[in-house]
Order: sequence, then structure tokens, then C-alpha cells
Amino acid sequence: MNRAKRPCRAIGVDLGGTKIAAGIVRFPEGRPERIRRVPTQAGRGAAAVLKDIEELVAELGEQARHEGAPVDVIGIGVCELVDRQGQIASAHTLPIRTDDLVSCLTPWGPVTIEADVRASAVAEAWFGAGKGVPAFLYVSVGTGISSCLVVDGAPYLGARGATGTLASGPLFDPFRSRFRPRLRSLEEISSGPALSRRYESGSGAAKTPEAVLVAAAKGDAHAIEVVRSAGRALGAAVGLLINVLDPERVLLGGGLGLEEGLYRESLVEAAREAIWWNGHRNLPIVAAGTGEAAGVLGAATAAWLMRGSGARKKPRDARGRM
Repeated sequence: MNRAKRPCRAIGVDLGGTKIAAGIVRFPEGRPERIRRVPTQAGRGAAAVLKDIEELVAELGEQARHEGAPVDVIGIGVCELVDRQGQIASAHTLPIRTDDLVSCLTPWGPVTIEADVRASAVAEAWFGAGKGVPAFLYVSVGTGISSCLVVDGAPYLGARGATGTLASGPLFDPFRSRFRPRLRSLEEISSGPALSRRYESGSGAAKTPEAVLVAAAKGDAHAIEVVRSAGRALGAAVGLLINVLDPERVLLGGGLGLEEGLYRESLVEAAREAIWWNGHRNLPIVAAGTGEAAGVLGAATAAWLMRGSGARKKPRDARGRM
């Protein structure tokens, strides 16, 4: 029997820069249940964040045991680089060590760690808008911005596992001078927190990116400029990736990626302008299919696929073929 088809209950944990989400996922259906969310508040330090993760997993694990169907595996997607061996390889958002994370969760089952964007992309490959698609690009836009190329159902890991940093590197500005502030990265233009900061630096006050989107929808000229320029800046980068990677489609996930309206419209418009080859001109650029549960479902899916095999499996398409 194909191990990936065996009934399994997994706990998926999505550790993001803004929130921690955890839930139980039933396989092979890929059905998330009882999702819990708490704010990350990374400034508290790694110990406090680890305690919240441990408590969320313990709560879900106890419920599963009480129902007589304990969880089999634990998966966690982290907003950091994760190498090919499943070790956390960066500390940009949170200085969490792999051993500490594993030790606090192993009482509930074997632990699989994956980069959050790759986990969400895997969820799309098995259960979302990427199912049966030979090659697609997944772009997550939220607190941060990251990407993942998926080929034949498996995320491309690269030589060291350090893929996905679409918007973290420094921007090159040949016209920069001491009279012109330097924009350090695309995330400082197009991410969720960037929308709030850029809006507040002008004429408005907005505590959340959603508030900026609402202001733009109501006709606030400053908000419209912030949202449109953010979408277009990211769209140009997505267009470049389309030219380089030749995906069959692009899926947009994360809080901002899933939002309809000016941000996504501007992103898609700029991406199409940046496309060079006519064969890519009508390539679908659409919202991811797994929605807000993508992180939890993806982390759990990564653990499910690793269960008993030690390697990622490829999803079957609608006809049952690998």
C-alpha cells in the first residue's frame, strides 16, 4: 500500500512573522481542523515563541488523544531558510534553534521542519490550485515575500535548500545619492508591513496593511499610490521569474496575495508587462487554492509525506498518474 495513502493525523504549525497557527489535518483527505492562532510577537524572544508553539501543539495533541485518534506526526513551517537536511539555516525573523524546536514537540510525534513557503507550495501541489500542474511558481506575500518553484509536485530545494528569498536581498539603484534614501529590499516596498509604513510616512495613519487597502478602495489618493506601486514593484519581479523559470502558472498566497483588488491587479499588470516571450503572455496568475489554511496544511503535508519514507513524494494528477 502506498504510504502516502495511509490514514494519518498530523499537527501542522505555521510559524510566521505575524502569527502562529496550528491545526490537526487528516490525511489522505488533507482536511484541516481546529485551527488555532496566536500572535507571534517575535520581540519577546525565541523562548516565549517556543512556549506558545508547545502549548498549541499540546492542546491539539491532548484533544486528539481524548478522541482516541492520536496524531502520528508533527510538521512545522518556519519563516526562515531551511536546508536540505531540515535544519533551520537563518535567523532573520526569529533566532530559533532546530534542536530546541524539535525537543519541545517530539513528545507528540516525529517532527518535520520545512520553510514556510515550500510547505504552502506543497499544499498547493497536493490539494490546491497546483494539483496536477507539472511546473508552477508559488509566491507568498504577507509579513515577508518569498517564492517557491514546484516541479512535478516537489519543491525545488536548490544546492543548499536556501531558495525562496525573492524580496529579501538589497535592491540596486544606480541613481542613488546621499540626497536620496536607499530602499534596502523589495520587502520594504511591497510587503504587508511596508504598506503600513509607507502610508504612515505620507499623509495617513494605518495600523495594518488591511487598513491601507481599505483606504485605497475608498479613493484615498495616497493609499492608492502606495498600494499600486507596491503591487507593481513585486509584479515586475514576478515577471522576471516567469521569464527565467518558465512555469505553467503562478499562484499567489499569503495575506496580501489572497486579497482581491488593487494590489493584486497592479501585481498582475506589471508582471505581464515584464514578460518577454509571447508564449507566456496569457499565463494564469491566480490566487492559491488552499487559502488561509495553506501554512498549516502545508506543514502537516510535509510531515505526512516524510512519514516512514524520509523523502518527499509526488502527488498524483486527476487521472491518478504520478
